[in-house]
Amino acid sequence: MPTAEPMTYVRLGEILQEIGMVSAATVRRVLADGYLDVPLSQYEAALALEEFGVAVSIHAEDIDSIHTDYRGLLERAAEVAGDRVAIRNVRIVEGAGELEDGRDDRLEFERDGRPVSIPAEHYAEDYYDHAAASQAIAETAHEDDPRAWYDVRFEREPRRIYESIMVLATPQQAAALCDRLGVTFH
Repeated sequence: MPTAEPMTYVRLGEILQEIGMVSAATVRRVLADGYLDVPLSQYEAALALEEFGVAVSIHAEDIDSIHTDYRGLLERAAEVAGDRVAIRNVRIVEGAGELEDGRDDRLEFERDGRPVSIPAEHYAEDYYDHAAASQAIAETAHEDDPRAWYDVRFEREPRRIYESIMVLATPQQAAALCDRLGVTFH
């Protein structure tokens, strides 16, 4: 059950440090940017995980292009995962048909020289397929890393657009985040 104490950047930093996800130096760096005691919703706390360097958000609003932005997303995820795997040659292989009808594309890249191909359904040139992006992000964790990527679930309001947030954690850290932040994982 989530704590009754309001979630703030300060509290989130304390939790992340207590469960071994970040160092004291990382907490100090993030807190130096301000927002110390501003109360955070579950969603805002999940987004803040990215500022602490333990998560990546997949934009829900428009991006520049599916042909270029998946590369940056995977580079950020690989960085969070310690750059232990090399992600190269990220590209979209377009399927047949028009985008407005939903085009079945492939998100392809090389992971440590091994080809990876993920189905991706696109309805526009400037929006991610969140399921494909999440699956691709999962490829950035090294095989011997005890951490895995988790898709963060949080309370949602009707008719509001939300980013998808992927956090890199051990199973124990993920359980602690569920308990202390009140989020769940998919």
